[in-house]
Amino acid sequence: MLATRYYLQQTSPDQLKPAKKPDIDVEFVQSREPSPEFNRYLYTAVGSDWYWAFRLDWDWQRWMEWLTEPGHETWVAWVRGTPAGYAELVRRDSEVEIENFGLVPSFIGRGLGGYLLTKVLQRAWAIPGTTRVWLHTNTLDSAQALHNYQARGLEVYKVEEQVEKPQADGPKLEPWPGANRAAPPSPESRAASG
Repeated sequence: MLATRYYLQQTSPDQLKPAKKPDIDVEFVQSREPSPEFNRYLYTAVGSDWYWAFRLDWDWQRWMEWLTEPGHETWVAWVRGTPAGYAELVRRDSEVEIENFGLVPSFIGRGLGGYLLTKVLQRAWAIPGTTRVWLHTNTLDSAQALHNYQARGLEVYKVEEQVEKPQADGPKLEPWPGANRAAPPSPESRAASG
């Protein structure tokens, strides 16, 4: 499928425009123990709606090699003990790439995306020697993704059209049957209506 890919960057921590903390109990925690099972869960839970398939055929050993690669960090947003989203940072020399970033579908629309990205960018800039933080997204990702990145101060430095995610031409990926359904209402909205 032809898609537009956007490359975005910050070259100074002063470019960060923080989002406010949402009105829910959220923690931002580094996953310090490499766990292929956990990271594969995060990858499929967050990425299945956006055609993330690059790592689906990785075996356990390949996941472990990725997670223990020098400069790799996994950060998870937790809401009341439940993983709500995550990011993987990869430091190479003085640059930090936000390799994967997103929310579990049931947490989309609850004010977490901007806050999570703020925390991820703050962490990237806190890594000693960082001179640039960058990522890329494309038109197959969430419609809010590009806006969120730009709202946090990331600037587009390159745009290209390319065949992106060949699996997008087929049926949508699902980590399990029925996973690509509308997100359930938040606990707050269920409590307010009940």
